Amino acid sequence: MRTAAAGRVSAVRVLQSLCRCPILEIARLGQGLRPWRAEVLAHFDTGGISNGGAEAIDLMIEKLRRFTCGFRSFGNFRIRILLAADGTRP
Repeated sequence: MRTAAAGRVSAVRVLQSLCRCPILEIARLGQGLRPWRAEVLAHFDTGGISNGGAEAIDLMIEKLRRFTCGFRSFGNFRIRILLAADGTRP
């Protein structure tokens, strides 16, 4: 199994090589990832911890907000969010 340090070294190499790729789309991907280099490499510094769970809950609430635009009270909206987030529905 690879260590986090070895994974970080590989990620740095990949990020550096993307910008030099002769394929235009891959070079653009490398240029787009360049400002996010620290965030991408943070995966190896934190042991793979991410805010994916919080983002998933935020996405669910945002979808419900669009769907339930007719609710006039925050209490009813809050109850709808709690019902959707209880995990019993697909």
